[in-house]
Amino acid sequence: MPDPVNFSDFIVDLLQIKEKEIKTIALKRYEYLTRAGDVERHLYWVESGALRAIYLSAEEEHSIRFGYAGSLINALPSYFSAQPSELYVQALRETVVKAIPRHTILSYVESDADRGRSYRLLLELLAVQQNERELDLLTSSPMQRLQRVMQRSPKVFQEIPAKYIASYLRMTPETLSRLRKELNS
Repeated sequence: MPDPVNFSDFIVDLLQIKEKEIKTIALKRYEYLTRAGDVERHLYWVESGALRAIYLSAEEEHSIRFGYAGSLINALPSYFSAQPSELYVQALRETVVKAIPRHTILSYVESDADRGRSYRLLLELLAVQQNERELDLLTSSPMQRLQRVMQRSPKVFQEIPAKYIASYLRMTPETLSRLRKELNS
């Protein structure tokens, strides 16, 4: 798995070198960055605030990924397939992101072997994270799902409101609260 310092250095270098091609977007609370039906053409580096990627089924909203300062987020399947997204990406509070166009990333990584290697490691990290998420969904015990996420992403509990974490964990906010109390006692 890539070293987080190298990952951060990769993004900072990309933002500096390709600065003219990258937009800064400020979002208000609950504003959408991406909507279902859009084709995702950017990767978003979160400078401040918090976002969630959500899927809306006929029955409910499903939070499937979070982004907060120092992380990346987008509607990933659409980004890679160039097909309309099934996901929404929504700001949970005032948020500022750097919108990095896909073509900018590709020209950046194709210009240097080390950058290409770093990008490959980033993609591997995304694949590992996606697999972790799938395992979370397959874990039947709510306590086990909570423990997995607490171990893997403790910062999420500082950045994301509990009702969205509960959605991500496929439980009610009340169940999440009860389980967190059990863990802390």
